[in-house]
Amino acid sequence: MRDYSMQNQKELTETIRLLEEKLLEPATRHSTTGLLELLADDFIEFGRLGNVYNKQVVISRIQKEETARMTLSDFKIVILAADIILATYRATKTEVDGQQSYSLRSSIWRKNGDKWQMFFHQGTAAGVKS
Repeated sequence: MRDYSMQNQKELTETIRLLEEKLLEPATRHSTTGLLELLADDFIEFGRLGNVYNKQVVISRIQKEETARMTLSDFKIVILAADIILATYRATKTEVDGQQSYSLRSSIWRKNGDKWQMFFHQGTAAGVKS
């Protein structure tokens, strides 16, 4: 595994955070091209009801979602191996009517050539942070 300095780890944290935030943006969520670029071909997601979704199903489902604002907090990464990053965070989804819901999320990102792509994601419903 690479020897990551504190500076490199900070840069990786910022890079992965920006990619996670990009995936939460309505413009990206409604763009097939944007999603194809950010999600690995072998991408899978474990849904909150225990279903497993592949890349094509996730892209189709995301693009049908109503527009909501999503923000993240408590963002952290763990370097699992060279070019494999685990990201964890808390997401807040704010609907157009102002209602909020919360989830704990984890994603695994893999370096593919010169770009990072998500190849695993799981979100779990969560209550209000205390």
